[in-house]
Amino acid sequence: MSGVQDQLEIKFRLTDGSDIGPKSFPAATSVATLKESILAQWPKEKDNGPRTIKDVKLISAGKILENSRTVGECRSPLVDTPGGVTTMHVVVQAPMEKEKKELKQPQQNRCGCVIL
Repeated sequence: MSGVQDQLEIKFRLTDGSDIGPKSFPAATSVATLKESILAQWPKEKDNGPRTIKDVKLISAGKILENSRTVGECRSPLVDTPGGVTTMHVVVQAPMEKEKKELKQPQQNRCGCVIL
């Protein structure tokens, strides 16, 4: 019986309302492994898909899950029902390289005063 509880049925809800899964994962599976699974199953027809696991944020029971934690550690007794399917929300956060470059440029607001 403990083998059944060590498996979790998880589906991933994308921002447009479509789902990936459900798929069964062992409770010892890391969040990073879940993200790799999402990358592998990401619908090809969707634009702006994630390129790496760093682009993906998983949210379960209102909490952003950390890559180093396992699914079993993230399980919520109030939300997850035994034998039920857990829905995790997927948010794609593209890297902000362009914004970082803009922030590094010096501002052009300079005083043009000349003292003679």
